[in-house]
Amino acid sequence: MINREDMLALTRRMTVKRTSMTRIAGGYLDRDGYIDGTFNTGFLKLSPDDKEKNLQIAKFIPFADTNKNLKEYAFSDEKTKGDSMWKLLMGMRACGLKNDALMETFYEIVGERYQSEGDYAIFVFHDRYDIPAKGKDHVCQGESEEMFEYLICAICPVSGDYEPGEPECGFLFPAYMDGGAAMNYVDVYQKNQEYPHTELLKLLGVYEIEKISYKGV
Repeated sequence: MINREDMLALTRRMTVKRTSMTRIAGGYLDRDGYIDGTFNTGFLKLSPDDKEKNLQIAKFIPFADTNKNLKEYAFSDEKTKGDSMWKLLMGMRACGLKNDALMETFYEIVGERYQSEGDYAIFVFHDRYDIPAKGKDHVCQGESEEMFEYLICAICPVSGDYEPGEPECGFLFPAYMDGGAAMNYVDVYQKNQEYPHTELLKLLGVYEIEKISYKGV
């Protein structure tokens, strides 16, 4: 189960003045999954308006209704070996999104699996969150020596001149649990729980057969 307070601790930092985002990368794809263009830049290089716009996209994922629209999934031991998505995400996290070859591979994998009715964009954010130290009374005592380094991915429909809409789905990796990184877990966001993008779970490698209620069934 996801602790709502953990997610709020992350989203409180997602303002132009307080953000610790280091980098944003992404790709624009057509409905068939072909890449139309990519971008990759340091977050601090963005204008204040672009920072605000992109922070709102990133914030959608952890700020979603916990354990409803945002759910926790575990990677099995098998899914952390070989050429797995888990290894790719670990590589993207380790390089802070600076390896274009890894990013291109990620976009291609998403493009092969993702089902969309129109053009869409993949946004990936890299952040380092300094976890506040807390005393026995749970009161924050300032910045600790512990850091939560993580990625947020948001997949959004686009219109016009690549203008993104609200994320349809996405994820936070690794999951933030008990004040630190849960490396074998991922928090997955679905905008529409009635018609979720189960292909996202499949490409992540955490797909489980669940009883999903559909209209008319």
